[in-house]
Amino acid sequence: MRISAATILLALLPNAAQAFTSTGFTARNSGSRLFMAAEESANAKEIKVGVIGCGRIGIVHLGAITKAPNVTPVIVSNPTVSKAEAAAKQFGVPKFTSDAMDVITDPEVDAVWICSPSSFHADQIKACAANGKHVFCEKPLATDLAETVEAINACNEADVKLMTGLQRRFDPNFGRVKEAILNQEVGENIMIKLCSRDPSPPPFEYVKGGGGIFADMAVHDLDMSRFLAGCDPIDILAIGSCHIDKSIEVLDGSEKFDTASCIVRYPNGLQAMIDVCRQSSYGYDQRAEVLGTKGMIATDNVYPNTAKIFKNDFTGNADMPYDFFLSRYNEAYVTETIAFCESLVNDTPVPCSGKDGLAALVMALAADKSAAENRWISFKEIVATVNCASPTDCQVVDTDVFPEGFIPTSAGDLLTPSVDEKKAGVTGSGFIGRIKEIFSESSAAA
Repeated sequence: MRISAATILLALLPNAAQAFTSTGFTARNSGSRLFMAAEESANAKEIKVGVIGCGRIGIVHLGAITKAPNVTPVIVSNPTVSKAEAAAKQFGVPKFTSDAMDVITDPEVDAVWICSPSSFHADQIKACAANGKHVFCEKPLATDLAETVEAINACNEADVKLMTGLQRRFDPNFGRVKEAILNQEVGENIMIKLCSRDPSPPPFEYVKGGGGIFADMAVHDLDMSRFLAGCDPIDILAIGSCHIDKSIEVLDGSEKFDTASCIVRYPNGLQAMIDVCRQSSYGYDQRAEVLGTKGMIATDNVYPNTAKIFKNDFTGNADMPYDFFLSRYNEAYVTETIAFCESLVNDTPVPCSGKDGLAALVMALAADKSAAENRWISFKEIVATVNCASPTDCQVVDTDVFPEGFIPTSAGDLLTPSVDEKKAGVTGSGFIGRIKEIFSESSAAA
């Protein structure tokens, strides 16, 4: 029996480990259940939201929010207050400010969109949790692994929703590939191939301190491989080199790479191969391919139009593929925003959880370590470096500090149950469950 995208969304499971396998693309294909729900129920609750950051991404999300039924933006912020004022005027938002905390502490606000620079994300997520606000945050959730765990657990402990912005999951091309996998249109997965090549390299100042090509660029492809595989990966082998901008060769770690490749191993022998490059002379190159036991499904690049030219010396597309990520993924950004609005209005599980954001970061850090040490890296190695005194007090340490049998082995081990998981009856277990027990015991003894 063929599974439709709408059916998948209706059957969405609240467990975070399961949710990433069946969401993202579904809101697009179903025309968004948010719209249907709004039409069907005049009694749907109204959600009031605030947006932090009125740059390019913030404006895209704000525009989508204004189109979502039963969701109303009431305040926006930007350090350059004139940008906040302009955004408020453009979208009819009644309040604007230069201070993000004004958004977070506003008593009218139910949920906050964090579209600020990455270095501010963790603190703003924690502040939202402390003030009982649901959170949408652009990736990364934090720039540090321990802070990422703390930020996610802060939301989980406060029973507020947290959605990670990984917009490619909501792209109609990648979504169709996922749908084919779920329907087994090409049989059982054998191999996944992904490529991501930018039109031109970013400036030196952007690359320096950006975390390297795996965390800054390949993280989207690593996440997509996990999304398409439908399970957590085992280990990774990665390499990198510099071909385009030789000035970055003086930088540390994978920041000195403008080209990289990864092989990711998944259970049952499934392989994922990823290549990324910071320059593509023919435009923004974003493609996916999945080989199965009964066939293959692949995506092409996205063009501004379908026009083709036929001449004696050329046959092909009249124009180049999109040359900017906001153009290429505009629909995906809008769809993911509406999907979170839907989750808030209908109190359904978020389609891209904090755990998904953490898993993507762990994969990127493992790739970085693999390239540096020229060996296969198990993702357990990265997870095992996080030591938590409590769910919201973590640090990266040497694994020798852990007692035997008390080392986290997966991203999920580091997290307390999310609000959506609690509603489904999921309770804490394993490493983080024991951490909570010890923390409670020590607090009681004090």
